[in-house]
Amino acid sequence: MAEVAYFTKEGLEKLKQELQELKTTGRANISKAIAEARDKGDLSENAEYDAAKEAQGLHEAKIAQLQETLANARLLDESKIDTSKILALSIVKIKNRSNGATMTYQLVAESEADMKAGKISVSSPIAKGLLGKKVGEIAEITVPAGKIEFEILEVSR
Repeated sequence: MAEVAYFTKEGLEKLKQELQELKTTGRANISKAIAEARDKGDLSENAEYDAAKEAQGLHEAKIAQLQETLANARLLDESKIDTSKILALSIVKIKNRSNGATMTYQLVAESEADMKAGKISVSSPIAKGLLGKKVGEIAEITVPAGKIEFEILEVSR
């Protein structure tokens, strides 16, 4: 059984759109590639046909994976998020105690993570170390470079 994953409304819609695209346009493109390769003659010596069939298998596996993810997806009601402590979908402002740098991150599902947009996966080491903490607390987090202490400055939705 797959793990339950929590998504924002926007993230869930993006996943559904990707699945729809793969099922329609993606399948049509692969069928076209297989037909073109088949028209080139003897299938036993046709590398193009073999490649197209392999691409079809990978494409169908991707569709199956997305369907499973969607089947186990749960939509988070952002209006009911408790902002007294850090949870999935919380927006948190933290301060690195060793260099004074402040950062703001939103903790999101792994598939929605985007560092440039300030969205980190709830399964990342930093997010795991922050979960459950409250404003004013210190989170000591072990990262590949060693241990870092972060002070929680703000928690919001």
